[in-house]
Amino acid sequence: MTNAAPNPTATGKPPRILCIGMPVRDLTFRVPGLPARGSKEHATHFDEICGGNALNGAIGIARLGGRASICGPMGDERETTSRYIFEKMAEEGIETRHLVHIPGLVTPISNIMIDPTGERTIVTFRDPELWNVRLPDTDLLLEDCDAILAESRCANFCTDLCAEATRRGIPVIVDVDRAMSLREGLLTASSHLIFSSEPLQETAGVADDGEALKRIAKLTPSFLAGTRGAQGTIWLDDDQNLRQTPAFPVHTVDTLGAGDVFHGAFALAITEGQDLRAALQFASAAAALKCTRFGGAFAAPQRAEVEALLGGQRPPPPVGMP
Repeated sequence: MTNAAPNPTATGKPPRILCIGMPVRDLTFRVPGLPARGSKEHATHFDEICGGNALNGAIGIARLGGRASICGPMGDERETTSRYIFEKMAEEGIETRHLVHIPGLVTPISNIMIDPTGERTIVTFRDPELWNVRLPDTDLLLEDCDAILAESRCANFCTDLCAEATRRGIPVIVDVDRAMSLREGLLTASSHLIFSSEPLQETAGVADDGEALKRIAKLTPSFLAGTRGAQGTIWLDDDQNLRQTPAFPVHTVDTLGAGDVFHGAFALAITEGQDLRAALQFASAAAALKCTRFGGAFAAPQRAEVEALLGGQRPPPPVGMP
């Protein structure tokens, strides 16, 4: 068993980040407006992709030069959705050997409508039995693992793993996109907790992001931050002072997957040894560039594009686009 945190810089290998969550098959529609109840709306574009917080984060990590592995439950290996998602992950170079197929179940599927502002409305089906998954052996999962990126909704099957990773000195970054109980194990079985604004306020029970962070800080030693879209990211430094990292101003056409790309980029930056402010700026740049393109996390940027934006340059166009 390893007791010291891995050092990817010393080995010369890109950091390997284990992303824990549920892959999802996404059916995306661009619409001129959300349909009213009982009405119909014609989409202007359709695309079929795959997503889910962990998978989107893994795509972001791989695009930015890290090694991404994904772990979590999927439906029956014979179903079309499972095969489709595996093909897409293979194209991105994401390691899939730790995914767990559950016979007879359905892999999650989402219907996503994207309006002209780039905002998305999502309906998702997740088979309740998927939550009963048993993950592979802990030592196997943490072998050659430089960090964990976990979805907070998966706490019931990943908290013990995250706690052991934290004990071994492996960073555990949690993407919190739902309200957490103030007694939830992930509050202490993590090194970094990054909330979306609404679940941040719901978790703390206060209607202010800064005060919410300070209240939660009394319960956990983890680094705490809250993402607020175009308003940037608010966070607490080592002295519990509120800091803010601004968002990059961009023309937004599709926010689908942007938050997940942010988390993946932040996890990678932390494992590379970037300080917190630099890691948050790196993550903000990656998420901003993703928002300028359609395609969910499959529109995530390459490393050179992010570094160009951070350097104040106009990023090079993505491959295959004018």
